[in-house]
Amino acid sequence: MKENLLIKYSEQLAIVVETMCQNLSRKRGVSNSVLQIRKSSSSVFANVSEAQYPQSLADMLSKLKIARKECMETESWLKLLFSTNYITEETFKNIRNLCGRIRRILTSSCITIENRLK
Repeated sequence: MKENLLIKYSEQLAIVVETMCQNLSRKRGVSNSVLQIRKSSSSVFANVSEAQYPQSLADMLSKLKIARKECMETESWLKLLFSTNYITEETFKNIRNLCGRIRRILTSSCITIENRLK
């Protein structure tokens, strides 16, 4: 069940951020922050997807840890976009909350896998 939510949320994050970035690029032009948040959010989705078919538990753990790191990076770029008035507070809070849900699931999954590897 947790894995299904993780896939769902990570895909949702990639879609929401991609749509936001497309809109921002049309309105304000392409900025480094927009490119970076697009890259980090899509990396969350890609690594979660790859973790579904790992070569080993250690491989799965590695992919999930990378996804968690990219999720934190996405939140950092999100804060910067909000602080520089690129996005509204509502957009900021919605995406930040989604990142938080993903991060909690990833952290829990990493702990479970680490315990299994011991």
